[in-house]
Amino acid sequence: MHKDWPEMADELNPLIGALRKVQPDVMKGFSQMAQAALKTEALDTKTKELIALAISVAVRCDACVTFHAKAAVREGASDQEIAETMGMAIYMGAGPSVMYAAQTLEAVGQWREKAAP
Repeated sequence: MHKDWPEMADELNPLIGALRKVQPDVMKGFSQMAQAALKTEALDTKTKELIALAISVAVRCDACVTFHAKAAVREGASDQEIAETMGMAIYMGAGPSVMYAAQTLEAVGQWREKAAP
């Protein structure tokens, strides 16, 4: 195992909470933007989470990968959908995205294990 992705999320949540306390207006605005972006209109939530996952890989954000991998699993994204999403991220981000795409597959696997009954 390269990283413990669920543990990363668990460790980040209190830090994000602390940030929310010292920058409440900024974080409230960020939360409102997230809610607006995730509002389902032409695209469903699963598709939007797959897009966010691809962007997470392309911009090389570990924390973004874990949160959006968790959300993609929660929204029912299949392994094939995630694999194709990683293909697009690699296409857009080249070699560095290959490394993050491989780690994202690990993150998705860990979130699937955690979600299993």
